[in-house]
Amino acid sequence: MKTNQQFRSGVTREVYTLWNVVLDQRMARAMSEGVSRYPIYRVAHFAARIELDVLLDAIALDPAWRAERVSYGELLLDGDGVFIVGEGSRKVDYCSCSFYVWAADVARAQAAKQRLLDKAGSTRITEPMFRVEWNFVTLQGVQSAWIEEMANDVLRDLAYPEIAGGVRGFIDRYLASPEAVLVLQGPPGTGKTRLIRAILGEMSRRKPDGEVSSALYTGDLKALAGDEMFVKFITGTHDAFVVEDADHLLKPRADGNEHLHRFLTIADGVVRSQGRKIIFSTNLPNVGDLDEALVRPGRCFARINVRNLSGVEARALAEEMGLPAFAIEEGRRHSLADVYRAVR
Repeated sequence: MKTNQQFRSGVTREVYTLWNVVLDQRMARAMSEGVSRYPIYRVAHFAARIELDVLLDAIALDPAWRAERVSYGELLLDGDGVFIVGEGSRKVDYCSCSFYVWAADVARAQAAKQRLLDKAGSTRITEPMFRVEWNFVTLQGVQSAWIEEMANDVLRDLAYPEIAGGVRGFIDRYLASPEAVLVLQGPPGTGKTRLIRAILGEMSRRKPDGEVSSALYTGDLKALAGDEMFVKFITGTHDAFVVEDADHLLKPRADGNEHLHRFLTIADGVVRSQGRKIIFSTNLPNVGDLDEALVRPGRCFARINVRNLSGVEARALAEEMGLPAFAIEEGRRHSLADVYRAVR
């Protein structure tokens, strides 16, 4: 006895954005027809000293494509052999944008990128940018948000007297070294975050034109309790993993530290960071408070004890920045933040 049975198959995918729906349908149709629609993918990141709505309005009204404004900071651009998703956010004195370009060929992808950049014109910021994926814990688990920053911090050797050979040389040596880990210790206000920003900015300077460095970032110990962030770092494209206020994370495992072993694994273990950097900042006062396995040679490039400046050092720095030396009290120590506040 024979029976005829019908078999049906399908693909189910959850989508959360309009552009996902459009792009998925077009790609699925092209594949079913045996053709290639968008074989080229490019990304353009840039910032401009212009209001975000003014910039996006100019891009949306360009007759080169058909535009749909999904929200205040998001738009879709559909053109001849090109499909673009644009996102923008506002800063205090500039806006930053990211455009994701799918195209039929390289020439159209490059032309679309250049057309987008041309809309910013002379307002486009040429200083290096870097992107930070900030991770934090909510009731829904580990969440993340992207933040784009301008690497315009001015680093002065007099601000870091403990770094031999100057700050720029130190950053160059770190980025060229095979060691992944850098530990910055010191009290608040001594310039740890400023130095981290400079490192991320220098990473962007070394990228091909138009690309920016990106960092996985957290200051939330709960976000490091599981493997999610570590897997994201190993399997993703981040150039650095930055953990600020990592006091409890860096203490010896013998003292009950249950989180450090994951960093040891990605820094120089079975799964390596593959040339990317891992940067910790901590307020722990003593170098001896750190786990020896983390700071051993071959894994750790340096551990810098960033300290407050003496009165003489603070006066010299202030004078270099254009402030009369007598404006800084000589008889006590000053944080780097104190000096910058005085200069402002």
